[in-house]
Amino acid sequence: MHYKVIETVAFGDETGRLISFEKGSNCPFDVKRAFYIFDATSDKVRGQHANRNSEFLMTAISGSCKVKIDDGKTKEIVELDTPYKALYLDKMIWKDMYDFSDNTILLVLANTLYDKDEYIKNYDEFLRETRGKYDS
Repeated sequence: MHYKVIETVAFGDETGRLISFEKGSNCPFDVKRAFYIFDATSDKVRGQHANRNSEFLMTAISGSCKVKIDDGKTKEIVELDTPYKALYLDKMIWKDMYDFSDNTILLVLANTLYDKDEYIKNYDEFLRETRGKYDS
């Protein structure tokens, strides 16, 4: 499964801290889109799709959530519970974000502009498109 948990480094002093994302350092792609998810409740699941062309880097800049990632063969859960941790997801990874704590803000960076036609929202279709990926 192609994903990676990235530990980031904060810079700052008594006036505050910041974390930057830079291609080649802690972000594996040129960022073309950024969005954030907020006001999600702990009883709802976000995501529930895969993307044919988009790679993502996500971090909980406030609060926490879990991300279930699935490449069609293996499923894993990553908890994003600190702004020092980011999760890179390659193309064609099914993702479910859930178990949001109060006041979670999940920042997501992407390598593509939004294109509704690259989303796979049906899990069976996702499995059909990934079938054969692991046969060799």
